[in-house]
Amino acid sequence: MNAPAHPSVSQPAQHPADAGFMAEAIALGVAGLGLAAPNPSVGAVVVKDGVVIGRGATRAGGRPHAETEALRDAGDAARGATLYVSLEPCSHHGVTPPCADAIVRAGVARVVSALDDPDTRVSGRGHKRLRDAGVEVLVGVGAREARRANLGHILRITEGRPMVTLKLAETADGFAAGSTHDQRLMITGIEANNRVQKMRAQHDAIMVGIGTALADDPLLTVRSSGLEHHRPLRVVLDTHLRLRKRSRIAATAHERKTLILCGADAPAERQILLESVGIDIVRVPLDQDGHVDLRQALHVLAKRGVTRVFSEGGPTIARRLVDLGLADEVVVFTSPKPLGREGVLSLDRDTRDALGDAMRFDVIEDGRVGVDRLRIYERRP
Repeated sequence: MNAPAHPSVSQPAQHPADAGFMAEAIALGVAGLGLAAPNPSVGAVVVKDGVVIGRGATRAGGRPHAETEALRDAGDAARGATLYVSLEPCSHHGVTPPCADAIVRAGVARVVSALDDPDTRVSGRGHKRLRDAGVEVLVGVGAREARRANLGHILRITEGRPMVTLKLAETADGFAAGSTHDQRLMITGIEANNRVQKMRAQHDAIMVGIGTALADDPLLTVRSSGLEHHRPLRVVLDTHLRLRKRSRIAATAHERKTLILCGADAPAERQILLESVGIDIVRVPLDQDGHVDLRQALHVLAKRGVTRVFSEGGPTIARRLVDLGLADEVVVFTSPKPLGREGVLSLDRDTRDALGDAMRFDVIEDGRVGVDRLRIYERRP
């Protein structure tokens, strides 16, 4: 069990079954990723006499919150029960009353919470409110897994940016694309492609650079059966507003929310043209190399309520995200087939070395998805 954020508060004992029930609460929250922004996607279960009597997760749009959903599911049986929740219950009045008050009114005897919420409106106050009302509170069970699930919310509060998942696909010999005149490569198999769709669905925004947008003409939507209700914001980093009006992104902008982040000197006539098809455009500062500044771009997204970004921007953006410490998870799919000719490397040597540096990244998954290899790297805090 990880230590609580407020170690001066004495902790009650952890019960043998706590970890299992917390894992279920965290899983409920993970299932709602991509739908709850701007709020965190939290999961909660109510347990009495070793049996789950109520389950809840943050609903689409961020409310109702998981705790009140689980308590509603449990009904009067919640009195004297234990509530497991993947993030500290809120203690402030917002659109809905504080969850901490709802827990006290329901007569819950014990709360097991994975993490303190860094939001200054909460930040230990929810747990204190429960303790002051006589509820036993244990903090820190499942903290590592809960932090991973809530990382978008945590970084939006603490760093003013969403978390970023960087996804790359490469051939067995390390290429992401062929040469300039090659057709677009179909690198991964159907199982890996389906996994990518599920990953897209767990994020609030899908982001690419203009190079990828021009070369691949992607749609940037979730296309798996059963996930059609997930509609992430589409984001294009386009310094000079070069996106074509006839691109699939522009052609569907009236149906899908689309944002272009460009530089201050991008042509005004291009902005008018792209706005006419329904694209939202925001000008942001450029970095020293003349590209859209990635930190500033992520700050813009955070201010719009985005907590999780899925970047499919290709090798150039991949390098910049890793260099800047902005790639929180890196997902690499590797095909068993080599390209066998000149092409565009998926990762340059320095970026690949960074992923292999145990001081910077942990490998949290390494296995097979169909015929392809999948490795997931997690940035060390």
